[in-house]
Amino acid sequence: MQVLKFGGSSVADASSIKQVVQIIKEASENDRTIVVISALSGVTNTLTNTGRLAAGGHTAYLDNIKELEEKHTEVIHQLLPPDFRKEVSQTLSQLFEKLRDICRGAFLIRELSPATSDLIVSFGELLSTRILEAMCTLAGMSCRWTDAREIVRTGPSSSQITVDTDTTFRNIRQMVKSNPVKTFIVPGYIASDAEGRTTTLGRGGSDYTASLMAVGSKARMLWIWTDVDGMMTADPRIVSDVHTIENISYKEALELSHFGARVVYPPTIQPVVSKGIPIMVKNTFHPQRPGTLIEQDPPEGKEKIRGISGSDRIALLSMEGSGMVGIPGYSSRLFNALTQEQINIILITQASSVHTMLVAIEQKDAEKAKKAADDTFAYEISLQKVEPLKVESGFSIISLIGADMKNQSGASGRMFEAIGRRNITIRAIAQGSSEKNVSAVVSTGDADEAIRAVHQEFFGSPTRRLNLFIAGWGNVGKSLTSMVFSLHSSWLENEGVDVQICGISNSRRMIFRKEGLDAETIHSVLTGEADGEANRNGAFIDKMIEANLQNSIFVDCTSDRYIAARYADILSSRITITACNKIANTLPMDFYRKIRQKTVDQKVPFLYETNVGAALPVISVLRQMNRSGDTPTRIEACLSGTLNYVFSEYNSTTPFHQVVEEARQLGYTEPDPMTDLSGTDVIRKALILARECGLDMEENQVESHSFLPPAWPDEVHFQALWQETQKSGTRPRYVARIETDPVQAKNTTSKTSTVQVGLEFVPEDHPFYSLSGTDASVVLYSRMYPNGIRVEGAGAGAEQTASGLINDIFQCV
Repeated sequence: MQVLKFGGSSVADASSIKQVVQIIKEASENDRTIVVISALSGVTNTLTNTGRLAAGGHTAYLDNIKELEEKHTEVIHQLLPPDFRKEVSQTLSQLFEKLRDICRGAFLIRELSPATSDLIVSFGELLSTRILEAMCTLAGMSCRWTDAREIVRTGPSSSQITVDTDTTFRNIRQMVKSNPVKTFIVPGYIASDAEGRTTTLGRGGSDYTASLMAVGSKARMLWIWTDVDGMMTADPRIVSDVHTIENISYKEALELSHFGARVVYPPTIQPVVSKGIPIMVKNTFHPQRPGTLIEQDPPEGKEKIRGISGSDRIALLSMEGSGMVGIPGYSSRLFNALTQEQINIILITQASSVHTMLVAIEQKDAEKAKKAADDTFAYEISLQKVEPLKVESGFSIISLIGADMKNQSGASGRMFEAIGRRNITIRAIAQGSSEKNVSAVVSTGDADEAIRAVHQEFFGSPTRRLNLFIAGWGNVGKSLTSMVFSLHSSWLENEGVDVQICGISNSRRMIFRKEGLDAETIHSVLTGEADGEANRNGAFIDKMIEANLQNSIFVDCTSDRYIAARYADILSSRITITACNKIANTLPMDFYRKIRQKTVDQKVPFLYETNVGAALPVISVLRQMNRSGDTPTRIEACLSGTLNYVFSEYNSTTPFHQVVEEARQLGYTEPDPMTDLSGTDVIRKALILARECGLDMEENQVESHSFLPPAWPDEVHFQALWQETQKSGTRPRYVARIETDPVQAKNTTSKTSTVQVGLEFVPEDHPFYSLSGTDASVVLYSRMYPNGIRVEGAGAGAEQTASGLINDIFQCV
């Protein structure tokens, strides 16, 4: 014997019912079968509302009944051939006429008793099972419809639901024994009391019916068919990459269900749990999928953590007071007060000082709980020994479920750390006495993100997702987005990294999508072809922080001072920063130190390799030297790929300012080319290198010698410079010199600074003489490398800078 239960979602419409019939037919070929069916999807709620309308004196109850009748009639016409409809149509017509009579009575007396309410809602299962009986008969199955009210016996409707199991099990055995058919069709949810009056089994009633049928018939298996693949590692509406739990114990399943996984409802499956009857949860619409087998002793697996669940609409009750210390009985009095009001306690934590206690309950019971507690402790409150009960609403409970949690080394720590990394505050924590769960209470607004974070920690795939938020869509920003889209598949396949652009902005517009943006959408929004959000007053950064996505990386492709000033806020939100924007690293030392301290405190990277030489690994080499105690004592650098290009291309034939414009069009210059020509860009780069070497310097301490004429443009001035190089056999290079060794610093020609930048004419034997195009070169001299380490290559260009940003981004993997 086996029992199959189908919920309302499984019999939502005609096509669903066809699928159900096919499953029943295949199952009944192997064993005798009891099929328990719920009402069609949405029907029970409509019947409940119909009863209330009738009792309230509203004739709209008749419209509800008419709609229900039309719905069921349509299903019959879609499923059954004309010559097979008559009998079932007559049966349904009689049922609807009875329903009208009952509701008419409630309408006339303006009253809806519990017994009448039960009777009205019972029609949902009576209607659905009659249709299913006709379909099974049409399919050639040996089946019989059995009224559950003749089998399942309960107490009266006005009392708490209690099932007379002795009578019920006896009736089930008699049903199976006296009928030779292979398949029984039984309405779920409904029963009757000792007087024969219709009753219902409450929430999860159809599961309860199926559970009773399984125990009474000594079934080998209870099958629960629903619209999901089984019990999942998390709610698939919250987490996209959930997995089906193929094997789980009763206790673990009950823990998952208690804290939010609604595949099974704990009280209703208790009968089969007590008898050790396995439960198989399957998807009606994908029966080939494995499903979840719930049993007493599931096979041991390598992963003992089963899943994560969440309960919403939680209120926290806080009780505290000095009068609680050392005085027994406060907890029991509070629990008794809540019990008297039939308030269920979900979670309890108490300080070791016994000074405070916190209880979690359903939010709907919060006001009732406060009144009950304040009344109970009125005397102590009047003496100020205990504070009035504090009620806080808007919380959720996140629970990690698994076998023998107390011996799962590090599981709790990993859970709390995963939540903490998302900058989510944990309000309370608890471990169940069953040793099957560890729970954390968080704000409901953070609950989904907390579940995703914990699921990623324990069940995440090897693929690591990086969520980019890009500020700036100029040459570098466009090159970066182009690379991200063109290389996405390669990164995913070869490195297991899924890089998504979840937000991007220019100076006017911005667009966000947590799932990731596509190139066409970005282009249409940022060019104004499609609507986007206005980017004003730091709105892009604010919205990125609000999104609070895991593995978020802020990519600064601007030269915006205001954006740089927000770096501390970004790092405080535990969002990684990668930047080609040099501003943050050249602001006053107080800010510079503040940013570094934030990276340490929050354990979040701030990466800026592209600040000095596009994609050249200058910063990383310098840091490696620092780490080994070999900080450079002297640095010579030709840091401006832009100026190198301009000086290499200029031959006094084409005007100097035209060569500069060509460099700008090629994406080699800063947004404002004068930043390069004035030496400001080199000053900033030199300052960054000096600070990396440990020098406490401000930008105004860098000694700079400009090569620009008093008026711009002045072609005569640049022709004179070029002629000078031709006579001396030298080449013009804009050079930065940094002395970090105190002794050498004293011997430098500069009296005011250890960092100098300016135009030099280098001879043919100088390392910088052979630089061409946008090449930059940095030579790092140190104790271990007295002859220097030379880092050289393209030091400007949108693609080179974008590739450097990508290298920094992948440092976060």
